[in-house]
Amino acid sequence: MKTEILKIQSDNIDNEKIKYAAEVLRGGGLVAFPTETVYGLGADALDENAVKKIFEAKGRPSDNPLIVHIAGKEDVYGLAANVPPKAQILMDRFWPGPLTLVLEKSDKIPSVITAGLSTVGLRAPSHPIALALIREAGIPIAAPSANLSGRPSPTVPKHVIDDLYGRVDVIIDGGNANIGVESTVLDVTADVPVILRPGGVSFEQLKDVLKNVTMDPSLMKKPAGDFVPKAPGMKYTHYSPKADVIVVEGEPEKVAEKINSLIAEYQSKNIPVGVLATEQTKEFYKSVPSITLGDRLEPETIAANLFKAFRDFDDIGIKVIFAEAIDNQGIGLAVMNRMKKAAGYNIIKAV
Repeated sequence: MKTEILKIQSDNIDNEKIKYAAEVLRGGGLVAFPTETVYGLGADALDENAVKKIFEAKGRPSDNPLIVHIAGKEDVYGLAANVPPKAQILMDRFWPGPLTLVLEKSDKIPSVITAGLSTVGLRAPSHPIALALIREAGIPIAAPSANLSGRPSPTVPKHVIDDLYGRVDVIIDGGNANIGVESTVLDVTADVPVILRPGGVSFEQLKDVLKNVTMDPSLMKKPAGDFVPKAPGMKYTHYSPKADVIVVEGEPEKVAEKINSLIAEYQSKNIPVGVLATEQTKEFYKSVPSITLGDRLEPETIAANLFKAFRDFDDIGIKVIFAEAIDNQGIGLAVMNRMKKAAGYNIIKAV
């Protein structure tokens, strides 16, 4: 397949290029495009054959549901069978933005999108290119992250090209994504809304609005083999670089001490290792390549760099990555969810 790359500036959108990409979508093709969270791989959500192409291009398991991207809350009512008052409150507060709402689906939504579930995830992205594309196409767009299944989600155009060139019709190069982790997925079909995937809207922000919110118990532990995912990223080892990832938890100084002892152990076996550090601990790692993700007191800086760091280590041939755990507060919950899934829940306690 020939892939066309369209470079578009988010602050000076080329409408002709948007029109072209929208035509590709309406014609049943695949378009990768930037959102404020990560890059998405889009297809016409109402065209079952087009949606199947997403699974083929990504090598994605068919029991992993997709999120449908729309222009705004006015588009929800034709796609959801029921929109409870709490969903309307959340849309008013957080849309457009990094919040996906799981609602009872209407008959318009093909079962291939929902993996046979009776619910569908809907979100209105805030990225100007994504919104322009959805509005120009005039259709809801099914879009998981624009990467090969299991790999780190792409936050820069190069990573989309690396994974999907030759597999999709169009890649829109719209610069880097800001947030760096995917949207929060919130099931609002239950009496008490449930976070199925932490992301760009935090538990604390949701609690401020709804007062009563809970988290799915599978978020921070390895799911059982018969687990049925209600949202993307819940079941499989996910977000993984080619290197093995080991998460080390504990007090920062103890974590650094433990990682350095592990570095010595792996270096004695001639295994190339790297460290994902923070501003507070970067000086502790001198003997191996390290990447400073950000400040552990500002977890949004770590979220913005996590997936790119995984891929950067792959590019230099690192075989094992030691990742410092951070607190589960704010977007830190989403960071730790991604780290643990990337590690296949290989976690070491530093004591």
